[in-house]
Amino acid sequence: MRYLWAALGLISVGLGLLGVVLPLLPTVPFMLLAAFFFARSSERLHNWLITHPTFGPSIREWQERGAINPRGKRYATLSIIAVFVVSLLVGVPVKVIVIQAVTLSCVLLFIWTRPNS
Repeated sequence: MRYLWAALGLISVGLGLLGVVLPLLPTVPFMLLAAFFFARSSERLHNWLITHPTFGPSIREWQERGAINPRGKRYATLSIIAVFVVSLLVGVPVKVIVIQAVTLSCVLLFIWTRPNS
């Protein structure tokens, strides 16, 4: 089972690294998921991830306080708005727009009600 957790952790890190260069793919949620998987599979990989100079602070803040960096909140909000605007511009059906608006509003509500790190 440890190998499965480790494999899922490595896949999550890979997706998170893709999110660094792809603007609409989130990085931090995948790194949080990787930390979860590594905590169940490899102490060495888990320690590497939570002490990483770039990803570690966000992971530790989330694990300790459920907090999100204000800059991250702003980027998430801008990304959500961009996705919604693109959906409007490409002519997505109204039913899908309504579902998307409700879902994205709930995501924004969740993000902005988390404490700041």
